[in-house]
Amino acid sequence: DMTDTFKRIKNYNVSIKELKDNVLFLRKLVAGGSAHSFGIHVAKMAGMPQQVLHRANKILSKLEQSHGKQETSANLKKATEEEMQLSFFKLDDPLLEEIKEEILHIDIDTLTPVEALMKLNEIKRMLLRNAKSKVS
Repeated sequence: DMTDTFKRIKNYNVSIKELKDNVLFLRKLVAGGSAHSFGIHVAKMAGMPQQVLHRANKILSKLEQSHGKQETSANLKKATEEEMQLSFFKLDDPLLEEIKEEILHIDIDTLTPVEALMKLNEIKRMLLRNAKSKVS
């Protein structure tokens, strides 16, 4: 524990109240560490995508299982790497593909600053048009 090693380091945690599957942070600092980590709860409160929260819970479950079995970190790393890395973006989105093609076909060696701004504005309009169509 670092508080035992360094006299100027102090360990505090935020008081919480657990209600079923919810965690309420009471905005009160208390001396000492916490027996639990609430990172997934904080991510949920922050509005992280459900897919990310689900993946985090799966990894947490594996960590908790391996803790009891004393599995090596290499085995745990292998197990988590076998599953696909999640992305915040839908990578097969046709709009992203269209924007990628637009960017790849730009000859930046001959592009003037004004043309670059015009191209950027064109890409922005593509994104805005797509955002409006999703809302409608």
